[in-house]
Amino acid sequence: MKSPAGNRAVVIGAGLGGLAAAMRLGAKGWSVTVIDRLDSPGGRGSALTRDGYRFDLGPTIVTVPQVFRDLFRAVGRDFDSEVDLRALDPFYEIRWPDGSHFTARGSTEAMVEEVRRLSPGDVKGYLAFLRDAERRYVVGFEGMVAKPMHRFRETAKVLPEFAVLRADRSILGLARKRVRDERLRMALSFHPLFIGGDPRHVTSMYALVSHLEKEFGVHYAIGGVAAIASAMARAVVGQGGRLRYEATVSRIRTENGRATGVELDTGEVIDADLVVSNADAGHTYQNLLSDRAKRRWSPAKLSRTKWSMGLFVWYFGTSGTRAKWQDVGHHTILSGPRYEGLLDDIFTRGRLAEDMSLYVHRPSVTDPTVAPSGDDAFYVLSPVPHLGHADPVDWSRQAESYRASVLATLEERLLPGLSSHLTVSEVFTPETFRDRYLSPHGCGFSIEPRILQSAWFRPHNVSEELDGLYLVGAGTHPGAGLPGVVSSAEVLEKLVPDMRGHETPRMAAE
Repeated sequence: MKSPAGNRAVVIGAGLGGLAAAMRLGAKGWSVTVIDRLDSPGGRGSALTRDGYRFDLGPTIVTVPQVFRDLFRAVGRDFDSEVDLRALDPFYEIRWPDGSHFTARGSTEAMVEEVRRLSPGDVKGYLAFLRDAERRYVVGFEGMVAKPMHRFRETAKVLPEFAVLRADRSILGLARKRVRDERLRMALSFHPLFIGGDPRHVTSMYALVSHLEKEFGVHYAIGGVAAIASAMARAVVGQGGRLRYEATVSRIRTENGRATGVELDTGEVIDADLVVSNADAGHTYQNLLSDRAKRRWSPAKLSRTKWSMGLFVWYFGTSGTRAKWQDVGHHTILSGPRYEGLLDDIFTRGRLAEDMSLYVHRPSVTDPTVAPSGDDAFYVLSPVPHLGHADPVDWSRQAESYRASVLATLEERLLPGLSSHLTVSEVFTPETFRDRYLSPHGCGFSIEPRILQSAWFRPHNVSEELDGLYLVGAGTHPGAGLPGVVSSAEVLEKLVPDMRGHETPRMAAE
């Protein structure tokens, strides 16, 4: 790859991956401009404020805070002095329609007792699953997450270990092997849904998430993930970087096989010696490079790609409920009457089912600043089909009826009397994700993390299509989720030239 002529870098997107990339680039001497179409930093990790209620729009859980601590340390800052991170215990509760429940905690002893209470015969298998999870963590997280994977030999190095660990087996398949109780199989295999993967097809390597929870805990940032994004934005500005909001990049400019900057939808051109896209990888190749033939990520290749599911998210406030629903904690998962059948409807058939599984976020349990005194702010998420299926859901017609179904489920199973306490309300559908975040098919998490869509098989952090173009975020290596998108910037840092001490004439003039 040819060396850049100067040190100007443009980052497309102020999501957490883009902000982390800007921080890493600034630490290496790059003069960085970050461009985002929203009015605040964070991307999907930004927040929505209505009448005194604040809602996290996207991620709500921090599982590996060390990635943030390492990032801030790399730019000479202290994460813990800038972000108030609270460890949660319990982590979350799963409730099933038959009235049974499972509470996830950090203590192995407490978890064993939960398993014993549900299914005494599965304790031995559960302990074996924990060993499976730790082995996969060592290989898949410690060994791969922050390492460049754009050369196949890097992926080939781990293939023998993948074979030993049966990475070809799905996470649900591993859970089936270890435990017999269907509820426990769900509890041990649902985690890939939080990064857009179908547990029936996502590799068993993702059992490592169970080890991550146990080893590092589950955390919440006071002020939400948006507070982390704000701290990252301050770090970028503190390095001399620039943040431009409410500006949409329409294309990446190229010359002689190299990225030379970006063009905004207003026609404005921003020249750069290096371009980093935190936009979805599919959008980057399909739209931002639409005027350029692609060797690998062609329209045909993208059309064959398996994408993550869509999300229906209802954000709502309630009045006078802070002391109500005492048994409802910070994170609750309401499992529907079907597990595999619902997965089939969402990922394979593309059908909006009448039944549903819901993730319920009640941050006011931990963070009183999210709502007026005595009130609550809720976020309820339902996995649904993305818009790329043959007969996509028409959300302009079905969003309100589906919200009513979500409300009925919540009142019946978790929040009795909810209707009489509702205040503000906002709904995001896959159409919102498509229009707000420019997400292909309105997907919640970009490309699905199947084994042949991971590591080398995923869009690379250094583009094979164009010199001077790099990718970070959920659609590239290592993948979705806060640890993944932040670690993608660490991979980037290992790939770009170090420009410290390199002053261009342009910088001198400024």
